[in-house]
Amino acid sequence: MLSAEGNNKHLLTIKMSGVKMIYQPIGVIIGILGLIISIIRFRSGKSSAGMLGFWILAWAITIVISIFPDSTTFFANLFGIGRGLDFILIIAILGCYYFIFKIYNMIEQVESEITELVRQIALNNENENNKNDSQDDDPSNKLES
Repeated sequence: MLSAEGNNKHLLTIKMSGVKMIYQPIGVIIGILGLIISIIRFRSGKSSAGMLGFWILAWAITIVISIFPDSTTFFANLFGIGRGLDFILIIAILGCYYFIFKIYNMIEQVESEITELVRQIALNNENENNKNDSQDDDPSNKLES
């Protein structure tokens, strides 16, 4: 509802008390879909119990924040941050840095494992080539003509 305040007729404010914002039902729907997908991935063996717990917590927080958007302001004030949206963005950026760090470590580990496997395969191939060469040099293997 639009209303004029005071003597300033050009100053209009929007009063939103009691009106649900469009992002609230969308946030709840996305949260529920995320929960369902996380459980399906866990049951099919595509994610671990720890990841399931993380995603259940993340989607539950998404649903709660969608239903109670003012709760972010409460937590922001606890940490000395002015607005709830600023709090969410700071947490999101920190979470992204954490995941980048985790992914980087996983990539380094996979590269190390690949290097070790290639080394093992090369050594095995070299050993087999040496065995074949020594069998070819063995006079008992040659047919006399």
